[in-house]
Amino acid sequence: MTRSKKRPLIVGIPCDLKMINDVPFHAVGEKYIAAVRDVTGAIPLLIPVTGQPLDIGQILGAVDGIFLPGSPSNVAPELYGGPAPRPGNVADPHRDALTLPLIRATVAQGMPLLAVCRGMQEMNVAYGGTLHQFVHELPGRQNHINGHLEKPAASPDERYAPAHDITVLAKTRLARILGAKRFKVNSVHNQGIDRLADGLHVEAVAPDGTIEAVAIDDAPGFAIGVQWHPEWRARENPAYAAIFQAFRKALLAWVRHKK
Repeated sequence: MTRSKKRPLIVGIPCDLKMINDVPFHAVGEKYIAAVRDVTGAIPLLIPVTGQPLDIGQILGAVDGIFLPGSPSNVAPELYGGPAPRPGNVADPHRDALTLPLIRATVAQGMPLLAVCRGMQEMNVAYGGTLHQFVHELPGRQNHINGHLEKPAASPDERYAPAHDITVLAKTRLARILGAKRFKVNSVHNQGIDRLADGLHVEAVAPDGTIEAVAIDDAPGFAIGVQWHPEWRARENPAYAAIFQAFRKALLAWVRHKK
Protein backbone atom coordinates (compact mmCIF):
# COMPACT_ATOMS: atom_id res chain seq x y z
CA MET A 1 0.00 0.00 0.00
CA THR A 2 1.40 3.40 -0.94
CA ARG A 3 1.83 6.24 1.51
CA SER A 4 -0.87 8.33 -0.20
CA LYS A 5 -3.40 5.53 0.43
CA LYS A 6 -2.44 5.16 4.07
CA ARG A 7 -3.40 8.72 5.01
CA PRO A 8 -4.57 11.99 3.43
CA LEU A 9 -2.40 14.99 2.71
CA ILE A 10 -1.38 16.88 5.84
CA VAL A 11 -0.60 20.60 5.94
CA GLY A 12 1.10 22.12 8.97
CA ILE A 13 -0.17 25.54 10.08
CA PRO A 14 1.83 27.43 12.74
CA CYS A 15 -0.34 28.96 15.45
CA ASP A 16 -0.36 32.37 17.09
CA LEU A 17 0.16 32.61 20.84
CA LYS A 18 -2.83 34.50 22.27
CA MET A 19 -3.71 35.46 25.81
CA ILE A 20 -7.37 34.81 26.66
CA ASN A 21 -8.35 35.75 30.21
CA ASP A 22 -4.67 35.72 31.21
CA VAL A 23 -4.26 32.15 29.90
CA PRO A 24 -2.07 31.41 26.83
CA PHE A 25 -3.78 29.72 23.89
CA HIS A 26 -2.33 28.47 20.61
CA ALA A 27 -4.74 29.54 17.86
CA VAL A 28 -5.30 29.67 14.10
CA GLY A 29 -8.18 31.53 12.45
CA GLU A 30 -10.92 29.21 11.23
CA LYS A 31 -10.84 30.70 7.71
CA TYR A 32 -7.27 29.42 7.20
CA ILE A 33 -8.21 25.96 8.42
CA ALA A 34 -11.30 25.91 6.18
CA ALA A 35 -9.37 26.91 3.04
CA VAL A 36 -6.81 24.15 3.54
CA ARG A 37 -9.49 21.57 4.34
CA ASP A 38 -12.02 22.55 1.67
CA VAL A 39 -9.83 23.53 -1.30
CA THR A 40 -6.70 21.41 -0.93
CA GLY A 41 -8.49 18.48 0.67
CA ALA A 42 -5.67 18.20 3.21
CA ILE A 43 -5.91 17.69 6.94
CA PRO A 44 -4.87 20.94 8.69
CA LEU A 45 -2.40 20.16 11.47
CA LEU A 46 -2.01 23.07 13.89
CA ILE A 47 1.56 23.59 15.12
CA PRO A 48 1.84 25.17 18.60
CA VAL A 49 4.44 27.90 19.10
CA THR A 50 5.88 26.82 22.43
CA GLY A 51 8.50 28.71 24.45
CA GLN A 52 11.07 26.17 23.33
CA PRO A 53 10.21 25.76 19.62
CA LEU A 54 9.28 22.28 18.49
CA ASP A 55 11.88 20.36 16.52
CA ILE A 56 11.63 21.48 12.90
CA GLY A 57 12.83 18.18 11.50
CA GLN A 58 10.08 16.36 13.38
CA ILE A 59 7.48 18.86 12.17
CA LEU A 60 8.50 18.44 8.54
CA GLY A 61 8.56 14.68 8.96
CA ALA A 62 4.89 14.76 9.94
CA VAL A 63 3.47 16.98 7.17
CA ASP A 64 3.38 17.31 3.39
CA GLY A 65 3.48 21.10 3.27
CA ILE A 66 3.45 24.27 5.36
CA PHE A 67 0.85 27.04 5.27
CA LEU A 68 1.76 30.29 7.05
CA PRO A 69 -1.42 32.19 7.96
CA GLY A 70 -1.98 35.85 8.63
CA SER A 71 -2.25 37.22 12.15
CA PRO A 72 -3.08 40.37 14.13
CA SER A 73 0.54 40.25 15.30
CA ASN A 74 3.59 41.49 13.40
CA VAL A 75 7.13 40.21 12.95
CA ALA A 76 9.31 41.75 15.67
CA PRO A 77 11.27 44.67 14.11
CA GLU A 78 14.48 43.73 15.94
CA LEU A 79 14.62 40.67 13.70
CA TYR A 80 15.16 42.84 10.62
CA GLY A 81 16.86 45.89 12.09
CA GLY A 82 13.72 48.03 12.07
CA PRO A 83 12.77 50.83 14.46
CA ALA A 84 11.29 50.01 17.85
CA PRO A 85 7.65 48.94 17.62
CA ARG A 86 5.04 51.61 18.28
CA PRO A 87 1.87 51.13 20.33
CA GLY A 88 -0.54 48.94 18.44
CA ASN A 89 2.21 46.91 16.78
CA VAL A 90 1.39 43.58 18.42
CA ALA A 91 4.27 41.10 18.73
CA ASP A 92 4.37 37.30 18.91
CA PRO A 93 7.98 36.27 19.58
CA HIS A 94 6.99 32.62 20.00
CA ARG A 95 5.66 32.51 16.45
CA ASP A 96 8.72 34.35 15.12
CA ALA A 97 11.01 31.84 16.81
CA LEU A 98 9.33 28.94 15.03
CA THR A 99 8.36 30.30 11.62
CA LEU A 100 11.57 31.95 10.45
CA PRO A 101 13.74 28.82 10.68
CA LEU A 102 10.77 26.69 9.61
CA ILE A 103 10.49 28.66 6.37
CA ARG A 104 14.15 28.15 5.51
CA ALA A 105 14.03 24.44 6.33
CA THR A 106 10.81 23.89 4.36
CA VAL A 107 12.20 25.57 1.26
CA ALA A 108 15.58 23.84 1.52
CA GLN A 109 13.84 20.48 1.65
CA GLY A 110 11.68 21.30 -1.38
CA MET A 111 8.45 20.90 0.55
CA PRO A 112 5.55 23.13 -0.61
CA LEU A 113 5.16 26.44 1.23
CA LEU A 114 2.24 28.85 0.92
CA ALA A 115 2.22 32.06 2.98
CA VAL A 116 -0.46 34.71 3.53
CA CYS A 117 -0.11 38.27 4.89
CA ARG A 118 2.11 37.95 8.00
CA GLY A 119 3.36 34.72 6.48
CA MET A 120 4.64 36.54 3.38
CA GLN A 121 6.32 39.11 5.60
CA GLU A 122 7.95 36.27 7.53
CA MET A 123 9.29 34.88 4.25
CA ASN A 124 10.96 38.19 3.50
CA VAL A 125 12.50 38.51 6.98
CA ALA A 126 13.61 34.86 7.00
CA TYR A 127 15.87 35.60 4.02
CA GLY A 128 17.20 38.95 5.23
CA GLY A 129 14.62 41.45 3.97
CA THR A 130 13.03 44.29 5.92
CA LEU A 131 9.50 45.56 6.55
CA HIS A 132 7.58 48.82 6.82
CA GLN A 133 5.55 48.76 10.03
CA PHE A 134 2.89 51.17 8.72
CA VAL A 135 2.71 51.13 4.93
CA HIS A 136 -0.02 53.77 4.73
CA GLU A 137 2.32 56.37 6.26
CA LEU A 138 4.70 56.21 3.29
CA PRO A 139 4.38 58.98 0.68
CA GLY A 140 2.12 57.95 -2.16
CA ARG A 141 0.86 54.77 -0.49
CA GLN A 142 -2.79 54.04 0.11
CA ASN A 143 -4.41 52.74 3.27
CA HIS A 144 -4.01 48.96 3.05
CA ILE A 145 -5.95 48.38 6.26
CA ASN A 146 -9.21 48.68 4.30
CA GLY A 147 -11.09 51.36 6.27
CA HIS A 148 -13.61 48.81 7.51
CA LEU A 149 -11.12 47.73 10.18
CA GLU A 150 -11.54 51.13 11.78
CA LYS A 151 -15.27 50.47 12.22
CA PRO A 152 -15.84 48.35 15.34
CA ALA A 153 -19.16 47.05 14.00
CA ALA A 154 -17.80 46.03 10.58
CA SER A 155 -18.65 42.47 9.64
CA PRO A 156 -16.03 40.01 8.37
CA ASP A 157 -17.57 40.29 4.90
CA GLU A 158 -16.96 44.05 5.02
CA ARG A 159 -13.40 43.71 6.33
CA TYR A 160 -12.45 41.18 3.65
CA ALA A 161 -14.30 42.82 0.78
CA PRO A 162 -12.29 43.63 -2.39
CA ALA A 163 -10.24 46.76 -1.64
CA HIS A 164 -7.83 47.45 -4.50
CA ASP A 165 -6.39 46.04 -7.70
CA ILE A 166 -3.19 44.05 -8.01
CA THR A 167 -1.21 43.28 -11.13
CA VAL A 168 0.29 39.80 -11.47
CA LEU A 169 3.59 40.18 -13.28
CA ALA A 170 4.24 38.22 -16.45
CA LYS A 171 6.47 35.14 -16.47
CA THR A 172 6.19 34.60 -12.72
CA ARG A 173 5.11 31.53 -10.78
CA LEU A 174 1.90 33.28 -9.81
CA ALA A 175 1.24 34.13 -13.47
CA ARG A 176 1.43 30.43 -14.28
CA ILE A 177 -1.36 29.91 -11.75
CA LEU A 178 -3.54 32.96 -12.37
CA GLY A 179 -2.29 34.41 -15.63
CA ALA A 180 -0.60 37.81 -15.93
CA LYS A 181 -3.60 39.94 -15.15
CA ARG A 182 -5.12 42.63 -12.97
CA PHE A 183 -7.86 41.89 -10.46
CA LYS A 184 -9.17 43.08 -7.09
CA VAL A 185 -8.11 41.63 -3.75
CA ASN A 186 -8.94 42.31 -0.13
CA SER A 187 -6.46 44.27 1.98
CA VAL A 188 -6.10 43.92 5.74
CA HIS A 189 -2.53 44.78 6.75
CA ASN A 190 -0.42 47.50 8.35
CA GLN A 191 2.99 46.03 7.54
CA GLY A 192 4.48 45.46 4.13
CA ILE A 193 7.78 44.65 2.48
CA ASP A 194 10.39 47.42 2.51
CA ARG A 195 13.64 45.92 1.17
CA LEU A 196 13.04 42.70 -0.70
CA ALA A 197 15.27 39.88 0.51
CA ASP A 198 17.94 38.50 -1.79
CA GLY A 199 16.57 35.43 -3.51
CA LEU A 200 12.94 36.58 -3.45
CA HIS A 201 11.17 37.65 -6.62
CA VAL A 202 8.23 40.05 -6.88
CA GLU A 203 5.19 38.29 -8.32
CA ALA A 204 2.46 40.95 -7.98
CA VAL A 205 2.15 44.62 -7.03
CA ALA A 206 -0.58 47.07 -6.01
CA PRO A 207 -1.11 50.33 -7.95
CA ASP A 208 0.80 52.26 -5.26
CA GLY A 209 3.85 50.00 -5.61
CA THR A 210 3.25 47.85 -2.54
CA ILE A 211 4.55 44.32 -3.08
CA GLU A 212 1.57 41.97 -3.04
CA ALA A 213 3.17 38.60 -3.80
CA VAL A 214 6.61 37.01 -3.80
CA ALA A 215 8.26 33.72 -4.66
CA ILE A 216 11.66 32.29 -3.79
CA ASP A 217 13.79 32.24 -6.94
CA ASP A 218 15.77 29.05 -6.46
CA ALA A 219 13.27 27.11 -4.33
CA PRO A 220 13.18 23.50 -5.54
CA GLY A 221 9.47 23.37 -4.78
CA PHE A 222 6.36 25.55 -4.47
CA ALA A 223 7.23 28.62 -2.34
CA ILE A 224 4.82 31.53 -2.79
CA GLY A 225 3.64 34.28 -0.46
CA VAL A 226 0.76 36.72 -1.00
CA GLN A 227 -0.08 39.84 0.98
CA TRP A 228 -3.86 39.61 0.64
CA HIS A 229 -6.14 36.93 2.11
CA PRO A 230 -7.08 34.33 -0.53
CA GLU A 231 -8.34 32.05 2.23
CA TRP A 232 -11.42 34.28 2.70
CA ARG A 233 -14.33 32.48 1.02
CA ALA A 234 -11.71 30.74 -1.10
CA ARG A 235 -14.11 28.36 -2.80
CA GLU A 236 -16.27 31.28 -4.00
CA ASN A 237 -13.46 33.28 -5.64
CA PRO A 238 -11.86 31.62 -8.69
CA ALA A 239 -8.54 33.45 -8.31
CA TYR A 240 -8.30 32.68 -4.60
CA ALA A 241 -9.28 29.05 -5.13
CA ALA A 242 -6.68 28.68 -7.90
CA ILE A 243 -3.88 29.49 -5.45
CA PHE A 244 -4.95 26.75 -3.05
CA GLN A 245 -5.53 24.33 -5.93
CA ALA A 246 -1.97 24.98 -7.13
CA PHE A 247 -0.78 24.36 -3.57
CA ARG A 248 -2.67 21.04 -3.62
CA LYS A 249 -0.93 20.03 -6.87
CA ALA A 250 2.40 20.84 -5.26
CA LEU A 251 1.51 18.76 -2.21
CA LEU A 252 0.64 15.78 -4.39
CA ALA A 253 3.87 16.20 -6.37
CA TRP A 254 5.82 16.30 -3.10
CA VAL A 255 4.21 13.05 -1.90
CA ARG A 256 5.09 11.34 -5.19
CA HIS A 257 8.66 12.65 -4.90
CA LYS A 258 9.00 11.23 -1.38
CA LYS A 259 7.95 7.68 -2.30
